[in-house]
Formats: sequence, C-alpha cells, structure tokens
Amino acid sequence: MTITASLVNELRQKTGAGMMDCKNALVEAEGDMQKAIDVLRKKGQRVAEKRADRDSSEGAAISKISADGTVGVAIILGCETDFVGKNEGFLALADQIAEKAINFDDLESFLASDFGGMTVAEKLIEQTGVIGEKIEITAFEKLAAPFVGTYVHNNRIAALVGLSESVDGAKDIAKDVSMQVASMGATQLSYKDFDPAFVASETEARIAAIEKDNEELGRLGKTLKNVPQYISMSQLTPEVMAAAETEAKAQLAAEGKPEQIWDKILPGKMDRFISDNTTLDQEKCLLDQRFIKDDKMTVADYVVSNGAALKVTGFKRVSLG
Repeated sequence: MTITASLVNELRQKTGAGMMDCKNALVEAEGDMQKAIDVLRKKGQRVAEKRADRDSSEGAAISKISADGTVGVAIILGCETDFVGKNEGFLALADQIAEKAINFDDLESFLASDFGGMTVAEKLIEQTGVIGEKIEITAFEKLAAPFVGTYVHNNRIAALVGLSESVDGAKDIAKDVSMQVASMGATQLSYKDFDPAFVASETEARIAAIEKDNEELGRLGKTLKNVPQYISMSQLTPEVMAAAETEAKAQLAAEGKPEQIWDKILPGKMDRFISDNTTLDQEKCLLDQRFIKDDKMTVADYVVSNGAALKVTGFKRVSLG
C-alpha cells in the first residue's frame, strides 16, 4: 500500500520517532500502524541492549503536585548527554511521565503501568530507539501531606516539602523550604532523627579531622580551629548545658564582669556554645539549617513565623549528578 504523509505523521505523533524512521517502519509493516509501532519498539530494544552499560547521568528533574495539593512526586528522566536532556521533546516526555507517576507509590508499579497501550518501561525502551541514547527513570520520590509544595532548579534538582496544614500562603512557604532543600541538601528533617551511633562516629571523625588540620595550622603559625566537644543538639543534654553555663559564669567571673550583668551576657554565650556544638545539625538537618533567605533565623523559625502550629512533616529531593 501507499505510505501517505498523514500516516507517517500519525505514527510520529504516537511515538515521537523521526519522519524517516516512521516511514521505514510503516514500509516494513506494510502500512499496519500497530505493526509499525512494534517495529520501532524492537528497534528501541536493540538500541537499549547495545547501550545498557552507558551512564544516564544527564536528563531532567521534574516534579508534579496533585490537584488537591496533598501529594507530590519528583522524578529524574535520565539520558546520556546534556544536549538530549535540554531537548524540548525530551522535556515534554519527562513532564508526561511525571504527570502519570503521581498516581503510583513506587517505581516498580509505575514502570509496569499503562502508557498509551504499552507499559512505561516499554515506552522508555521505545524512546531509547527514537532518541538513540539510554533513557531510564533514575530517581522516583513521592510525598504525601496535608499540603505539599515544590521547587525545581533548572530541571537538575527537584524538591518536595510537606506541611502539616494548608494555611494562607502555604504554596510560597513550601516553595521557600523546597528551595532550601534543593540548595542545601539536607538529609534529615531534625536532629531527633539521627541514629546515636552515627552521631558518635561522626563526632569522633570530625574532631580527628579538625585536630589534624590544627597540626598543620600550628606548624604554619596560623590561628587554630575551634575543636568542638559535640556536633549535634542530640548530645546537648540538660547536664551538658548546665555544665556549659557553669563554665560560662566562671569565665565571666575571671574576666571581672559584675555578677549583676551576667544575665545580659549569658544568653549570647549559650547561643554561641550551641552554635559551635551543633555543626552536624546545621549541615544535615533541614529544620536546623540557617534559612537561605534570612540567615538570622533557622528554617524551623521561618516556618513557625508563618503559623505557630505549622510544621514541616517531610521532604524529598532528587538531583542530577
């Protein structure tokens, strides 16, 4: 039969394949649309097999939020090159996939789900043949909360943040905190989530690293770094804080500061003690990090400033590289 331009265009719309690939597939399938799709799919399988060991480290990070604002998904559709990752057709595919992904709880069930008469996994294989690069979903994260917001940075990092309630301005609050997640890379919500064994080993490692640095700084006659006793609020028990306050008072006495003004000086000293001894929290814990839009407050302070009962319930982050 004659392979018409409209038939070629129809196959192209269904698969995203190039015009010549569509025409050749239709010729091989003798004009049968479904057989032509199978031809392109088999081509994708052959290409996928050849490129199985390739690294799909480029691509696009995409997030989607449900219509009621209570569920969010963040995925990375991976490819091999930055050139493909920025292609409009590839970005449109990533957007389509993320839109469907929001209805599934894990990557395995999503890959097995329907995507225009084939599974998502088959669609990725098909597109591997169309594009000529390894195409796969390299990250899949889902978050549910009374309110979920998101922030995507240049299609390379996507973050989701859940809030305890949908308050006025929730979208902006969640976006701000998502921006914090994207830029500062927290791994925990709070210091309360740390495993005590991890904190203990990390304390030992950090102190050892600082002491080693100080050996070199001392040799060079430079100012030594402060060696902390602790690195997390989880270590600052009431007994530790009481001992720190006693030491601070002793310092004030040694400096000759009148006792009647200690109550004006002590809060600052204790804040400094906490800051010096919670470096792990400041690096890894979202709520304890300095807020990127105002470093005079923590993320927790920012959230509470928008509603005393408002809390961050969770977060997710996916990134390229």
